[in-house]
Amino acid sequence: MSYSKQQFCLRVWGPLASFNRPELKVERMSYEVITPSAARAIFSAVFWKPAILWHIVQIEVLNPIQMISIRKSETVTLAFPRKKEVYIEDVHQQKSGICLRDVAYRIHAEMEYLSPEKRKQDHPVPGSGPETPEKYFSIFVRRATRGQVFHQPYLGTRECAAYFEYIPQSAIRRDRTEHPAIPEDRDFGLMLYDMDFDALPSPMPMFYHAVMKQGVIDVPAADSEAVLR
Repeated sequence: MSYSKQQFCLRVWGPLASFNRPELKVERMSYEVITPSAARAIFSAVFWKPAILWHIVQIEVLNPIQMISIRKSETVTLAFPRKKEVYIEDVHQQKSGICLRDVAYRIHAEMEYLSPEKRKQDHPVPGSGPETPEKYFSIFVRRATRGQVFHQPYLGTRECAAYFEYIPQSAIRRDRTEHPAIPEDRDFGLMLYDMDFDALPSPMPMFYHAVMKQGVIDVPAADSEAVLR
């Protein structure tokens, strides 16, 4: 019997992370934990096609939450094609930010296979054979096991590189023993969930109430009442 959904797990870590709060635009300040949208982006960096959707199900926080203040230089303009040269000395400014350091998460996500009639755009690959959910499930497992990515995964912003390891479902219990979640409860309040790209005329942010219980955050489904638009 063919199923259109299957759950996968990645353990993700990195020296720095910045999941910036959208309400603070001038000075960057990170949420205390990874957002579902940032977690989804990591899975998409490993494998994404128009035929699939990623849904974050659960986030386990493995390292103590530590904040760090950093300063960096940024430009106030972009190098457009008509203006190829940008002199940093003329357009740079110092920005401060509050980031996370030494982060590690065990992220559980569900891959949903979309049948051709459910897709907004269908991009068949000639000679790729018949499309089935199992085909896409196996592709992700192969790529994640080998460490293959479409682009370098990152933790919120591109300068915060993310490293990952694929955890098979049969090995999750052992991985929890070797890398346990932090024994802490915390209420993070409203947190960015993701962007609603179906909203018109432009994408709209979605939020949810993030609560951590003994290091575990359960992420609601996008169509549930727990997600605010």
